[in-house]
Amino acid sequence: MEFVKSWRGFRRNRQVVHRVTDAPVSLTDDIKRRERAYLIKMGIRLICFILAVALPAPWPIKLLLVAAAVLLPYVAVIGANQRGRDVDPDLDLTSPERKEITGSRREIGS
Repeated sequence: MEFVKSWRGFRRNRQVVHRVTDAPVSLTDDIKRRERAYLIKMGIRLICFILAVALPAPWPIKLLLVAAAVLLPYVAVIGANQRGRDVDPDLDLTSPERKEITGSRREIGS
C-alpha cells in the first residue's frame, strides 16, 4: 500500500489512488498512431511534388513546394520514431541503476 503526504500538515496521510486513465497507451495503439502520422506526412510530400511539377506557378512557389517535399521525410521519420507521451520513462532497460538479478547462474563449461 502506497501513501502520500498531504500538502497540508493538519490532514492525515492519504492512500494513493491509481486510475484506469493513468494507464499508458498500448504499444499497438501507439504504433498505429505513429504509422498513420507518417503516412499522412508522406502523402503531403507526394502532393507537394505533384504540385511543384503540374502547377503553373512562379519559381519561388515551386521552390517552396520542392523544399517542403525534401524536408518532410526527415520530419516524418523523427515523428514516427518518437514514442507516445504516455510511455513510462522508468522502462529504460539500459539504465545503470538497474541491478542484476542475483542467484545461481549457469555458464558454459561449468
